[in-house]
Amino acid sequence: MNRFDPVGIGMTSRRTRERLVSRLEEQGITHPDVLDAFSATPRHIFIEEALAHRAYEDTALPIGHGQTISQPLIVALMTATLLNVPRPRILEVGTGSGYQAAILAGLCRRVFTIERIESLAGRAQERFDALSLNNVVAKTGDGYLGWPEQAPFDGILVTAAPRGIPEALLDQLDEGGRMVLPVGGGDVQELRVIDRSAGGFEETVVKQVRFVPLLKGVRGS
Repeated sequence: MNRFDPVGIGMTSRRTRERLVSRLEEQGITHPDVLDAFSATPRHIFIEEALAHRAYEDTALPIGHGQTISQPLIVALMTATLLNVPRPRILEVGTGSGYQAAILAGLCRRVFTIERIESLAGRAQERFDALSLNNVVAKTGDGYLGWPEQAPFDGILVTAAPRGIPEALLDQLDEGGRMVLPVGGGDVQELRVIDRSAGGFEETVVKQVRFVPLLKGVRGS
């Protein structure tokens, strides 16, 4: 049995995932390993049962606490942009449902993921365990602070929008590393790429996106 195919996931869901992958290809996602990860990862287990029938639509869906599981196209775009070259150790800020971390787990040696809302972090961990994603290390914490004990990271992916780029995350990005994150307040933000070299940081704007805000602190429920 494939580690991404736990009991209860049948051929129908796999065929539905393949249709999602075809739609991603049509929208310009060409990274073959990223497409394989989407084909292998059952998005419906990261969504509440009442919305599971919409799991393979190319849309964001609520996961509670004012948070969402991102649109598959945005997850694919951010993943492919982050992994323009192999990046073994990744920090994800904003675990949410756990879907983005699960995609990264099939592509990277080690994924460290932080979630500020304790109950979301707990549910995500249950999903990681169900899928035997032993290369994902998760904790509840303040994403603005990153994970200094595990730094530096080859890549950092932020799944909620800070108003400005957190200094701690820049500090924890290794030389040659890349960070992908939405930046800005309001309803629309800029998806930015930050590359670190020996000479400093280079920043590129990819497109406009819509994300929930990145908030400071930890929430217990």
